[in-house]
Amino acid sequence: MHQRIRLVFSKVFGIDEQLIPDGSSPDTIQGWDSLKHLNLVTALEEEFDVEFTDTEVVECTSPAMAKEILKLKGVGG
Repeated sequence: MHQRIRLVFSKVFGIDEQLIPDGSSPDTIQGWDSLKHLNLVTALEEEFDVEFTDTEVVECTSPAMAKEILKLKGVGG
């Protein structure tokens, strides 16, 4: 799952997935704005076939947090 999350981040932000540590955030990824954030959440929802709540959308601000949200939704790996 971790690799898939990084791949989604890579596609959305247009950067190499090796440059996306777990602690990446809007403060560390250039170009992370509200539109890119929504694109990220949508891409994660599509990749993992889940739907984020409004709260989860707001909280999804790093690969590590995305992993935690997905775990709570029963996504394994």
